[in-house]
Formats: sequence, C-alpha cells, structure tokens
Amino acid sequence: MKVSEKQMIIEYHRPVTVEEALQLLNRQQPETLPLAGGSVINQPSTRKIAVVDLQALGLNACERKGNFLHLGATLTLQGLQEQCNSAGPLNIPASLLQAIELEATYNLRQVASVAGTLVAADGRSPFTTAMLALDAMLNILPGDEQVSLGNLLPFRGERLRGRLISRVSIPLAARLAYEYVARTPADRPILCAALATWPSGRMRLALGGFDAAPTLAFDGMDDIGLDLAAQNACSQAGDEWASAGYRQEIAGVLSRRCLHALKQAINLEN
Repeated sequence: MKVSEKQMIIEYHRPVTVEEALQLLNRQQPETLPLAGGSVINQPSTRKIAVVDLQALGLNACERKGNFLHLGATLTLQGLQEQCNSAGPLNIPASLLQAIELEATYNLRQVASVAGTLVAADGRSPFTTAMLALDAMLNILPGDEQVSLGNLLPFRGERLRGRLISRVSIPLAARLAYEYVARTPADRPILCAALATWPSGRMRLALGGFDAAPTLAFDGMDDIGLDLAAQNACSQAGDEWASAGYRQEIAGVLSRRCLHALKQAINLEN
C-alpha cells in the first residue's frame, strides 16, 4: 500500500491463514498494512507501521473460470507477464503484456503484486490504466465483496482499511489496445490510453499519465463520441509534465490509434 509520508516498519508478520491476516490488519495499534511484494511499502522511513506479509496465504494463482481470468492478489507482475508470454489457453490480451512491461523494471516486476500495484498506483500507472479499461473486478475480504476497480480507486484508503484483496478478475472476451506518449520509450507516460471492446459492442476508454489515479473517459456501446470524451477527460489535466491543452490533443490521437488497432485485429481474424 502506498502512503503519502514515509514509513518505518516496526513489526513484521507472516500469517499462514487469511483469518490471521485479517485479525492483524484490524488492530488499532500499531497501524498495520498488508505487504505483498514490498516494492512500495518497504522503504526507509520515520512513520511507524506494522506489516502483514501475504505471501504464505496462497493467493498467487492464475486460472481461467468461464469467461473470466482470476488473478490471485499476490501474483507478481512478472508471473502475470509470463502467463501472457506463454500464449496458452488463458487468452490474456497482448496489450496487457505491454502495459506490464512499461509498469516497472524486471527486478520490480519480480516482487510487485497485481493487487499491490493497483492499490499503490498513481495516475501514471500503465497497468492500472489497462485494468481500468478492462473493467477489472476485485474480491475483498472479509465478506468476499466484489467491487469494480473504477469504484475502488477513488476510495482505496477507506474501502481497504482492515481488509485485503483476495483476487482480481478480468474478462477474457474483451479485446484491449494500449497506446502512450512519453519522453523516452522507457519512461512512465505523459499520457496513455487503453481501449477495451467486447463482442456486444461495449467500449471502455481509460486514460492515464496524470492525477492520483487513471481516469475512465468513456463507457458506451459504440465509438460515437469517443474522441470528444477523451479530450474532455483531459480538460483539467495540466501539470509539470504537460499542459491540459497538449493532453487533450494527444488523447484524441491515442484513442483513435487504439480504435484502429482493434478494428484491424478484428479484420485480420475475419
């Protein structure tokens, strides 16, 4: 979990059951946070916290059930990327592989977990932008509550206090395209766009590169208004990296590129 101030770990726990983990996370003192891979939280700091290592809970599976791919919360980004590379029956969108590649270096992908990355993400996260476009669903314990990533992102601190994510699910029927602009190909994006389409005609466009979390710009049944929605989503997106006007212009370009890529892929298959 990412926080705004520095932290100092004063306790470390490695529970072997979910119940034990939840009991620790619900303590009032000391402040206790989940630790999956530790790529964000495990840094020198002054804020005193306890951490609960989730790696012994068996929440790292990756399996297909029906029309969904279920990703265990502690599955690493590298583990998911290897599933993409295998090109096996899981049918993971190839553009998700690109977003994972751009999210972090190889060493960080070895420890960063799927759920941890989503919880800690800022607006410049390629992986979170792609998952938002795919309308990823998260199961949260206790109660096995299911919530969409889009509904969770603005309220991560409040909704996850004393709780933990058990899995993240993405639809296998959806296609995904990802485009971005950055200062160099290896940099995090100044602006990125992820467009998912379903056989029903549904489309979801997510934009990243600014703000505290990626933005859902469009969710509709066809591409009418897609450009305008992309531009409107960037109307207040100016920061030290780019002006709002620049991002508005580029958002339209990237959304069109995504749409073209998806239509081209469909034409090649037919």
